[in-house]
Amino acid sequence: MSAGTHDDNAGHVHSHGHAPAPAPAAVKPGTVYTCPMHPEIRQDHPGNCPKCGMSLEPVMPVLDEAENPELLDFQRRFWWTLPLTAVVAVLAMFGHSLGWFDMAAQSWVEFVLTVPVVLWAGWPFFVRGAQSVVNRSPNMWTLISLGTGAAFVYSVMATVAPQVFPEEFVSMGRVAVYFEAAAVIISLTLLGQLLELKARSQTSAAIRSLLGLAPKTARRIKADGQEEDVPLAHVHVGDRLRVRPGEKVPTDGVVEEGSSSLDESMLTGEPLPVTKRVGDKLIGATLNTSGALVMRSEHVGSATVLSQIVQMVAMAQRSRAPMQRMADQVAGYFVYGVVLAALLTFFGWGFFGPEPSWVHALINAVAVLIIACPCALGLATPMSIMVASGRGATHGVLFRDAAAIENLRKVDTLIVDKTGTLTEGRPTFERSIGHAGFSETEVLRLAASLDQGSEHPLAAAIVAAAKQQTLALDKPEQFDSESGIGVRGQVGGKELALGNTALMQQLGVDVAPLATEAEALRAQGASVMYLAVDKTLAGLLAVSDPVKATTADALALLRKANIRVIMATGDGLTTARSVGQRLGIDEVHGEVKPQDKLKLVEKLQAEGRVVAMAGDGINDAPALARADVGIAMGTGTDVAMNSAQLTLVKGDLRGIATARALSVATVANMKQNLAFAFVYNALGIPLAAGLLYPFTGWLLSPMIAALAMSLSSASVIGNALRLRGATIREH
Repeated sequence: MSAGTHDDNAGHVHSHGHAPAPAPAAVKPGTVYTCPMHPEIRQDHPGNCPKCGMSLEPVMPVLDEAENPELLDFQRRFWWTLPLTAVVAVLAMFGHSLGWFDMAAQSWVEFVLTVPVVLWAGWPFFVRGAQSVVNRSPNMWTLISLGTGAAFVYSVMATVAPQVFPEEFVSMGRVAVYFEAAAVIISLTLLGQLLELKARSQTSAAIRSLLGLAPKTARRIKADGQEEDVPLAHVHVGDRLRVRPGEKVPTDGVVEEGSSSLDESMLTGEPLPVTKRVGDKLIGATLNTSGALVMRSEHVGSATVLSQIVQMVAMAQRSRAPMQRMADQVAGYFVYGVVLAALLTFFGWGFFGPEPSWVHALINAVAVLIIACPCALGLATPMSIMVASGRGATHGVLFRDAAAIENLRKVDTLIVDKTGTLTEGRPTFERSIGHAGFSETEVLRLAASLDQGSEHPLAAAIVAAAKQQTLALDKPEQFDSESGIGVRGQVGGKELALGNTALMQQLGVDVAPLATEAEALRAQGASVMYLAVDKTLAGLLAVSDPVKATTADALALLRKANIRVIMATGDGLTTARSVGQRLGIDEVHGEVKPQDKLKLVEKLQAEGRVVAMAGDGINDAPALARADVGIAMGTGTDVAMNSAQLTLVKGDLRGIATARALSVATVANMKQNLAFAFVYNALGIPLAAGLLYPFTGWLLSPMIAALAMSLSSASVIGNALRLRGATIREH
């Protein structure tokens, strides 16, 4: 494959919904923080989003980022107070039967145990709830702080001043308290935050993987010829640098001395090393596999290809519309409705209720706030997502976030990379053709014998094929690598040469007799090498990257789902069209750069298309991030998997059809849960407010409200668990 052939894996890191972990304890000066849910919020210091209360995080993660301090803080609050919550819950359920305390004393014990849970562990939630009021942006924190605060304040009053409550509220020697409701809600909310923060931290892994590609130092050649290792930040444009075998290229530049094969797969996705000679361009962070090079630096710092990809990825991540925006808006109105209902209940009972009217008012208002605490509403979407994610994993489909599950069912256009996505991504010997009396087997045996001295992946494919056929290989008596064009040597007393047309021309070998066959193989995407024996054409060998056995079936399934498939690859247009023709892909884009893939995604989105991007390398990162759903092959690079919202573990495109079916089932399940949560509140709030009292004499005590709240959550979880048995069709 030529040096200019790049595959399409650098375009796109896909991050929908959640974003990187919040700021480290020690932050880099000039760091800008933003909200993953509201990207328009930007400030120069850590904090919470004034709109939703979510922790702000750096726009650009750093490689040596410390562990999220908020995660550490919440872990400490959760684990230190969890035993207290457990004891309070046990006392509330079994305290009377245990007989450890009289009931009045038990209220005081529960009070003492609950204070640190509510006032210390839950303090961040009350702060966020207060901020939501100050900023006039009601959200889930408003409801959580109101619900737990109401249960706690009511219970404190019932413990400290039980005499203000009517006689009918005294049971078993005390006024009923609901410390356990406040404590359990706080602990469950903390647990949910821990899970969310850990999940959010994973979405910055893609950018950190990109940043980690760059070497830390460079070997600079001084004017007097002496060499020194310097930090990468000290390298300037025009510096001469030495790149030894096994080292990474420090910056973008040009070769001044030497020649070598470079592995550019970490940036281009191209599986075959690219030969570099004097005058050829080098990309920073690529790996020098064999010879030593002297290069001159041309681009450093933020001007390098790697840095530009990182910037594109970060921008694409922040351009996503968060999935929860509509839910947040609904929650905002829901908060207003609940608070209004509680106030109307309080004053309605206070002014018009039977005596003691204001005690009734307080109890019923607390019941409204407790039954309206958004546990069911908060669990409706996450529980479906959790179950769907587990179900997908059993089918080899890994979802990165909830947005991928929600959006995948809407996809109508799929852009696919070629190498590693449609194809295996590994060079494989295809066939040999004999000439001038040489058989195909003999051509393979001689070529493999000579190639034993080469470490090139193409050579490895030939040697592996010969060994698979148990051919007896001779040891080369001489071996010489003709950089970029082939290899020469002696095997069995014969002078052999194996390489491309340029090597044959250099030796005066006429390749015309096999030119037609060679062109036909190239049209199929194969790399062709000629074999000459004693300067006479003996045959040719073809090494190619075969199409995956499952690709044709996968494309058929996608077409059946009315999904438009487009190939966009860095490979040459002839090769791309050949593969596209074989697979029935009409729209093919060849020789595209990461920026071109990103523009293609944006162009299709501007046309109203819902776009998914499937790739397996870093050069797909910007396009993966910008697409509505980014899909990575599990057989590709770690960065691609960290970048995408969806990873197909087996690298099988048929998994997209499976994932799409799961997306449809999951979204339906989420809608059911949300509908139940709203219907539950629509029925529970009027009952808690006492609207049925004039007709039935029914009142809903806070205890029953807390039980109803728990049952509503259990119902939502039970409905979500039905996804485990849902039928997921792959067609």
